[in-house]
Amino acid sequence: MKNILIIDDEEKLRTLLARIIGLEGFEVQQAGDIKTALKKLEQIEIDVVLCDVKLPDGNGVDTCKKIKELYPFVEIILLTAYGNIPDGVQAIKNGAFDYITKGDDNNKIIPLLYRAMEKAALAKRVQQLEKQLGDKHSFDKIIGKSKVLIQAIDLAKKVANTDTTVLLTGETGTGKEVFAQAIHQESNRSKQNFVAINCSAFSTDLLESEMFGHKAGSFTGATKDQKGLFEEANNGTIFLDEIGEMALNLQAKLLRVIETGEFLKVGESKVTKVNVRIIAATNRDLQKEIVAGHFREDLFYRISVFQIQLPPLRERVVDIELLAYHFLYLFSSKTNKKIKHISNECIEALKQHAWNGNIRELKNSIERAVILSTSDEIQLDQLPIEFQHHSVNKDGKQLSAFDLASAEKIHIQKVLNYTNGNKTKAAELLNIALTTLYRKLEEYKIS
Repeated sequence: MKNILIIDDEEKLRTLLARIIGLEGFEVQQAGDIKTALKKLEQIEIDVVLCDVKLPDGNGVDTCKKIKELYPFVEIILLTAYGNIPDGVQAIKNGAFDYITKGDDNNKIIPLLYRAMEKAALAKRVQQLEKQLGDKHSFDKIIGKSKVLIQAIDLAKKVANTDTTVLLTGETGTGKEVFAQAIHQESNRSKQNFVAINCSAFSTDLLESEMFGHKAGSFTGATKDQKGLFEEANNGTIFLDEIGEMALNLQAKLLRVIETGEFLKVGESKVTKVNVRIIAATNRDLQKEIVAGHFREDLFYRISVFQIQLPPLRERVVDIELLAYHFLYLFSSKTNKKIKHISNECIEALKQHAWNGNIRELKNSIERAVILSTSDEIQLDQLPIEFQHHSVNKDGKQLSAFDLASAEKIHIQKVLNYTNGNKTKAAELLNIALTTLYRKLEEYKIS
C-alpha cells in the first residue's frame, strides 16, 4: 500500500482530500501542523506529501526543504490558497514535486499524485539497484579465508578511500578486476563511473581511440566525434587491465594524463581535462619489461605508488572448496538444477590441481561439471581429464587416466605437426582455448 501524508490545518479540507485520495486505493495519513507531520514521517514510510504552504507552526515551502533533507525519496506537492511566483520558484528549488493552488487545481491532484508516486518508486528502485551493485562489488563478496588473501584485502581497504594510483599484480585469473571494483566501491568516487578496459584487446591505434576518444574525420571510419573511456570515467575510476601490453607511445600519453589530468583526443588540438582515479593491473613483471625496453620506468613508478600482489589459487588451497561451492550454487541456479554437493574425491582433486588459470579456471571447471551432472552431487568424472589424472579417491588410492592422457598427448602432438607448430591454429582445430593448449603442452612436456 502506498502512503500519502496530508499536512493542512483546515480539518474539513484535510478530511475531504483524505476521502478522495483514499478512494484511489492509497493509504492516507493526516497532520494538522509541521510537528505532527514530522512525527508521522518518523513512524511511517511515506511516499508522497501533500502540504499546505501556511501552517500554524511554520511555512510549507521551508518545511519542504527540511523533509527532503531528512527523507530524500519522499515527493512533496505544495498546496496554497494564494499562489505566487516567488513562492513557487522557491518551492521547486527546495525540492517540491509541484506547487498548485487550492480549489482551482483540485482536478490536478490525483494525476499529480500518481506521477509523484511513480517518481518516488523509481528513486527507491534506483537506490536499491545501487545498493545491490555496491554489495556485489564490495570486499565482503571476495570469497576466501586464506591468510594471503586476507592480507591483500586489508591492503586494498587501506588504499580504497584515497585517490592514490593502485597497481594490482598477479597471474591471470586471480581476480584483479574484482579487487579493482571493490576498491572503487569503497572509495569516495563510488557514486561515479567505474570503467574497465583490457589493454591487450586492441591494436595500438584503436586502444588510443578507446581510451582518449577521437574527432570526426581523424581516421578512416571516424564518422563522428567519440568520447573516450577517460572522459566516461571522469570523477570516477578507470581500470587499465593488462597495462603491460600497452605500446610505448601510448604509455607516454598515459603518463601525461596521470601527471596533469590532460590529454588530446585523436585528431584534436584542444586539451581535454579529467579527474580520474587509475587502477592498473598486469600479469607481467614490469621491472623485467623495463629492462627489456618494453615499459617506461617513469610510468611504472607513477602507477605503482601502491602495489597489491594477488595470490595464485595454488597458494590458497584452503579457499578452493569455498570457491567451488560458490560456483556450484551459481551455475546450479542458472541451469535450474538442484545440485547441492561436491564429492570428497572431487574436492581432493580440485585441491591437488596446479591451477595455472586460477579462479577463472576453477569457475569454468565447475560450470562444466554442473552441465554434465545428472544427480545432486558433482562427481570426479565430470571434471576435465587433467583433474582425474592427478587425483586420489576417497580411500586414498591413486586414480589413473594414463591411457586417455597418453592418447590426448599423441593427438595434440599430431595436430601441432599438422600446423607446423602454430599453436593458435592448433588450438582452433582442437576447439580449445589457447591458454588451455599451453597448459597441456606444459603438463605433457611437449615442446
